[in-house]
Amino acid sequence: MEFNLERVLLALPILLLSLTAHEFAHAWVALRQGDDTAYRQGRVTMNPAAHVDIIGTLVFPALAIASGMPLLGWAKPVPTNPANYRNYRRGDILVSIAGVCANAILAVFFALVAFLLFQALTAASGAASETLGIAFQMALYGVIGNVGLIVFNLLPIPPLDGSHVMYHMLPPSAAASYRQIYPYGFIILWALVLTNALDILWPVIRGISRVLLAPIGVPLL
Repeated sequence: MEFNLERVLLALPILLLSLTAHEFAHAWVALRQGDDTAYRQGRVTMNPAAHVDIIGTLVFPALAIASGMPLLGWAKPVPTNPANYRNYRRGDILVSIAGVCANAILAVFFALVAFLLFQALTAASGAASETLGIAFQMALYGVIGNVGLIVFNLLPIPPLDGSHVMYHMLPPSAAASYRQIYPYGFIILWALVLTNALDILWPVIRGISRVLLAPIGVPLL
């Protein structure tokens, strides 16, 4: 297994920003919906230190990025008390999708940055070209990384965000049955990771990334 330090140095800061924005969005929307649990624990912040899980945010992602293995990473979950939401169903859905909405904004932002850097690269040379090339690569990581977080978190597997949305969209009897798998969500996720079943998501992630990059003239991933 070849360790690619350069790839880690370029991609890990982008992942850290993306995970921080994801968790901040959960905490901020929860506060707006009436629950101050995350706020009281200092989680309504873009300071990465408040959200970092050493293993999930740094160690696992660094090993995956460096080796080319499937990326698996997470930040500390935002604590919420849905009983505090002014409207339980509406609040739970909004808080659940807040993280992926933040990642969607970042994906579009990095696509625009990639466009600007690509235009600058065509006129640059020497050291400036090398620096712009590094920044351009980081912007591409920003697009595909945030799209990846969106697609992964929308899976209807507990405790991922998509499971909360799915629960509220099901009829009451089906929702009750669905909730019975909640205690086994992590087991299901790890089974999917270890069997490489999540590789099926890559065509979706790359396809969405290409859609974001193609209209602005950036080479497809």
